[in-house]
Amino acid sequence: MSARFWKRQRSTARTSLSDFVRRKALESAESEILNRSVVTIPAKDWEAFEGWLERPAKASAALKKLARMRPTWER
Repeated sequence: MSARFWKRQRSTARTSLSDFVRRKALESAESEILNRSVVTIPAKDWEAFEGWLERPAKASAALKKLARMRPTWER
């Protein structure tokens, strides 16, 4: 697709080109995941999967910083 197309899409969305592309990529990934009706976990991996689910979440400095930021739609 042409640069003009992307610029037009970005200006319609009133955001930067990189934010627009990032948002569209996330929307597409979410759609793919939500449209799957069955997720298969091989038996050999089941215990590891359950262990992963039971572990407490790790603290993330990047997520803490992000949580303190004002959302872009409020700027």
